[in-house]
Amino acid sequence: MRTVFTEDAIAWLKNHPINLDSSLVASMPDFSEFPQLTLTDWKTWFTETASLILEKTPDLGVAIFFQSDIKVEGEWVDKGYLCQKAAERTCHTLLWHKVFCRHDPGSITFGRPSYSHLLCFSKNLRADVALSTADVVPDLGEKLWPRGMGKAACEVACTMILKETKTRTVLNPFCGHGSVLAVANRLGLHAIGIEMSAKRAEKARLAQF
Repeated sequence: MRTVFTEDAIAWLKNHPINLDSSLVASMPDFSEFPQLTLTDWKTWFTETASLILEKTPDLGVAIFFQSDIKVEGEWVDKGYLCQKAAERTCHTLLWHKVFCRHDPGSITFGRPSYSHLLCFSKNLRADVALSTADVVPDLGEKLWPRGMGKAACEVACTMILKETKTRTVLNPFCGHGSVLAVANRLGLHAIGIEMSAKRAEKARLAQF
């Protein structure tokens, strides 16, 4: 099953109770998508939104964040750190932190670092060491759109939910073109996406990997 709501993700999360069958996977909007905010204001928005996502995660589910750092006027903004600030605020534990290469190791990049974070948090669940996977992954995999999670990152996130939690629905706020939803369905999980853009929401309903 796949359902995509054409709504504001923050309002949707605030208006719906915790779904005990859901784990959440999120890739939150970048600073460049908020021209009306200062960098400081956007950092506050990011941390508060990550906190909301964590608060809407059931105690034995997980919240997984896919984020890429940015460089703004000489300042490096570590989104992994912002996610961990939110987790500390909501009393969630970091189960693992993986790095996905966006470019070949040794490459020099300018506007955006050459890797992305994949961080997994839970309140009461703990990672099974026997099911560990690589901490550094050399390729994000195919993307459905430039801002999307790569296929490899989606597979790591959804496989962890399938194998290490009892939740069987992946809830994906800010779902974009539906990369996470497509992989979740392919692995036999239900998927719920929330996307404010009607055009992106329609693509998310039909997305396949």
